[in-house]
Amino acid sequence: MNKKMENEIPPFISGVFTLPSYDKMAPTMLGGFCKVCNRYYFPKPVYCRTCLEQVELTSVGSEGSIYSYTVIRTKPPLGLPQPYAVGYIDLEESRLRIFCLLDPTAIDQLQVGLPVSLRVGPLGHDGTGASCLRPYFSPRRRN
Repeated sequence: MNKKMENEIPPFISGVFTLPSYDKMAPTMLGGFCKVCNRYYFPKPVYCRTCLEQVELTSVGSEGSIYSYTVIRTKPPLGLPQPYAVGYIDLEESRLRIFCLLDPTAIDQLQVGLPVSLRVGPLGHDGTGASCLRPYFSPRRRN
């Protein structure tokens, strides 16, 4: 799929990941940060769970490693590929552990501890059959 067409596809939900120009910046997951407690959250709550101060929207990272994962081989929801994988990712930037989709083209490469990077692309549909962009983590490219 060409980049122009991909940029016209809406995200499955707003405010969870960035959609920068694919030629300029890498996408990042969005969460919350409490300046009072110096604490990150994902997803972003309105108030800090510790001090009840308002939480600001911030990047929580785009690189990490697989903490745990599973491959699902039954009929997937929302038009996801079959099989598909989900897992917990330990993000380097914020030190959060988040639950996310994993690259469906890399299922045979997945293993605990594998370094991964965030990708955003058309994956499945939005529940009405319309294509949508979803974040997923893919094995980190070697330079």
